[in-house]
Amino acid sequence: MTPLALRRRAVLTAATSIALSPMTAHANAHAVADMPHLPWTRQAVIYQVNVRQFSQAGTLAAVHADLPRLKRLGVDILWLMPIQPIGKRNRKGTLGSYYSISDYTAVNPEFGTMADAKAFVAAAHALGFKVILDWVANHTAWDHPWASAHKDWYKLNAQGEVYAVTFNEGQPGEEHWDDVVALDYRSEGLRTAMIDAMSFWVRETGLDGFRCDVASLVPTDFWVRARRALDAVKPMFMLAESDAVELHTSGAFDMTYGWDLADQVFKKIGKGEAGAPLLKAWLARQPAGYPAHAYRMRFTSNHDFNSWHGTDAELYGDAHRALTVLAFTLPGMPLIYNGQESGLAKRLAFFEKDAIDWKRHELGDFYAGLIALKHVHPALAAGQYGAPVELLDAPADIVAFERRLGADVVRVTVNLSPVEQTWRGRQLNPWGWLLA
Repeated sequence: MTPLALRRRAVLTAATSIALSPMTAHANAHAVADMPHLPWTRQAVIYQVNVRQFSQAGTLAAVHADLPRLKRLGVDILWLMPIQPIGKRNRKGTLGSYYSISDYTAVNPEFGTMADAKAFVAAAHALGFKVILDWVANHTAWDHPWASAHKDWYKLNAQGEVYAVTFNEGQPGEEHWDDVVALDYRSEGLRTAMIDAMSFWVRETGLDGFRCDVASLVPTDFWVRARRALDAVKPMFMLAESDAVELHTSGAFDMTYGWDLADQVFKKIGKGEAGAPLLKAWLARQPAGYPAHAYRMRFTSNHDFNSWHGTDAELYGDAHRALTVLAFTLPGMPLIYNGQESGLAKRLAFFEKDAIDWKRHELGDFYAGLIALKHVHPALAAGQYGAPVELLDAPADIVAFERRLGADVVRVTVNLSPVEQTWRGRQLNPWGWLLA
């Protein structure tokens, strides 16, 4: 994504709230009321890999070499940001955006070869990981071969020419993504070609799923068709960069982004604009149509947050660890962005080389402990497999809840304030927590 990521969100969907207890989908002809998810997803933790910045080398081979450490950390699903070649025409910066793709079925030479991609997935599978690939279906680079060979697959301007992705055209606040051009899904040829390209990666490398960029800008019926075709090759795990309810009720996706918790609650608490009462109010809101089977991704950072909004220290200060505890224990699947376990202290450049500093792993044990907690407690499973949140009556600055599934009970108490708190005879340090 681009620096316009926050405003792009308005294009995706309107603000929504989250279902925290079992419910059925809205009744309609296309609703999927009970969508099962692959067993390996249910108590999983997802880890996002920015190949360019993961190492000084910036290659798939370098990430491959670090797989044993990630295994020790305990993460389950490795999400590779796009690894295909990047367009050169109207490129942003020196190296360009990962999301400006010039060839869907090749590997960016900057990162390695197709043989490296296959070796990476095979090695990850051997260690018990699953691997998903970031997929950019809404737009391509200007110099993708389709733009000249199949101009009818693209949105055209009044002069009948391919043009830069544009929002609010002719209105105040008009915005452009100058390095990419939008695809037009009215074309049957495009739909077939896009599904063929996705299927290529599953067949060639054994991928386990996709994270789909700006998924709500692509018609939902395309995703439904793509999901069915991909599942016929291999059962998939599908993550949408969206919070649209219909992506769940249609059966197209397993998981969507939990922006509401990150943007509306975590950031405000981190800035000192709010505290525990805001999170309690968020928890108490009625759901806005999400079915029980909807996985929601929980996070304090990702590539957009880090590059365009701020580091964990900038966004959350001393509250960061407390908010991370919540991301791991509230319903959903937690995400770790590469480098967070090493106390990532800089905004990684998006269009240039800017490697993560891996000299320290000061939060490694912290994250490993939370991952182990997620794995051992069925009550913390995502979607319909986990337990609802039961808020406990706690002082104003403390959020306390439990999740109970049969004999398995997890109790979480978090002090969302910069001063020491006491509750039920236990002392909580500023921004401290108790897990039982």
